[in-house]
Amino acid sequence: MLPRQAAARLLRLIEHFPVVVVCGARQVGKTTLLRSRLGPPWAMVTLDPAIDVAGARGDPDLLLANRPGPLCVDEAQYAPELLAAIKRSVDRDRRPGRFVLTGSQQWNVLRALGDSLAGRAVFLDLAGFTLKERAGEGAGPGWLSAWLQQPTPDTLRSFRRVADPRGPNERIFRGSLPEANTLPLDLLPDFFAGYRRTYVERDVRLLGEVSDAQLFGRFMGLAAALSAQEVNASQMGRELGISPPTARRWLALLAGSFQWFEVPAFSRNVVKRTSGRARGYLSDTGMACAAQQMASPESLDGWPRRGALFETAVVADIRAQAELISPRPALWHWRVHSGAEVDLVVEWNGTLYPIEVKFHSHPGRDAARGLAAFTAAHPRERVAMGLVVCPTDEAAPLTEAAWTLPWDCAGP
Repeated sequence: MLPRQAAARLLRLIEHFPVVVVCGARQVGKTTLLRSRLGPPWAMVTLDPAIDVAGARGDPDLLLANRPGPLCVDEAQYAPELLAAIKRSVDRDRRPGRFVLTGSQQWNVLRALGDSLAGRAVFLDLAGFTLKERAGEGAGPGWLSAWLQQPTPDTLRSFRRVADPRGPNERIFRGSLPEANTLPLDLLPDFFAGYRRTYVERDVRLLGEVSDAQLFGRFMGLAAALSAQEVNASQMGRELGISPPTARRWLALLAGSFQWFEVPAFSRNVVKRTSGRARGYLSDTGMACAAQQMASPESLDGWPRRGALFETAVVADIRAQAELISPRPALWHWRVHSGAEVDLVVEWNGTLYPIEVKFHSHPGRDAARGLAAFTAAHPRERVAMGLVVCPTDEAAPLTEAAWTLPWDCAGP
C-alpha cells in the first residue's frame, strides 16, 4: 500500500471526535485507507443498496449492540436508519473514536448526516492519489502547505520533485485513481470503461432522475471535453439537445458523486462573485482521457486540449492537498473583461496566492502577465508572489514577482 497524506489527519480526527465521515469518489482508496489504519478492535460493515447487511436497515440498534467496540461503516448512505441509531448511541456516549463512516455519494451522505448527526460528525474528503502519493512519497504534507506558510524564494529553492520516472503524458493518462496507477497501460481503457459503466448504471440512477443513461454518458463525455473552462450550462444543453436546467442538474449529479468540481470566480464584490461563472473540472484526468477515446499517453501529443487536461491535473492535485490543510484554503479563479486571468487563486489566512498553469517546460515572461494584472488589480490585498506551475525541472525566477514551479513538486 502506498502511504496517503490523509492518514495522519484521519487518525487525529478519530482521537478527538466521536464520528468521522470519510467521503470520496468510488475507487479513491477510502476502504483501503481505513483497513490499513483501523486495526483491532475496530469492526467493519460494508452496506449495500439492495441487501440489508447485518440488519442495518431492519434493526440498526441490534447491529450496534452486537458490535460494542469502535465501528467502521462503509457506504453509510445506504442505511439512514443506522445513522439514526448511531446518533442515539453518540448522545449516550460521546467518547471520541467510536464511529468512522464512508460514503461515495455526497448528496445522500450529507442529507442523511444532516438529519441524523448534525453537530456530532466531522468530515474528511479523500481525493485520488496526489502526484506525491503516486510516487510513493505521500507520508508527509505536500508543497502547498509549506508555500502557504512561507511564500518566499527560499521556500521554493528548498522544494524537490517527486521521484517518478513516468512522464507528464502518462501521469495525465493514468489519472489519480489508485488502481489505474498499477494496471498495464493497455488495460486502462477497459478499466475506465468499466468504471464509467458502473458509475452511470448504478450511482447515477440512485442519485437522481436520469431516465436516459446513454445520454447522461454522452453528457459526462462533454463535461470531460470542457474541463478547465467556465461552466456554461446553456451551451452544454444545446450540444446535447437538453434544457439548461437539466444540464445544471446533471452537473450537480456529477459533483454529488465526486466526479466533477467547480472553482468559483474571485471578487471582493459579493454580487460579482455570485454572478461570475465558475470554472469546472472533471475530477480525474484518466477518466477525462478515456471519455475522449484516448488509447495511449502518446495521444496527448498534438491533442488540441492537452493544456486543459494538464490544468485539470494540476488544479485537482492542489485541491487534494488543500483538503488536508486546516483551515481549508479557499480556491478561486480570476478573469476580467479585458482578458486578463489567473487560473487559480488560493486564499488562506488573509493572503491571496495567485497561480498560473502552463503546459510548457520553459514558459516566457508573458506567462506571468495574468499574475501581474491580478496583483495590480488588488492593491489593498495581501498578495503573495505568483507561481507558474509547469513541467519544468526546478523552481526558478520568471519575473520580479513570479517564479516557475515544477508541477510534480514534492515539497521540502
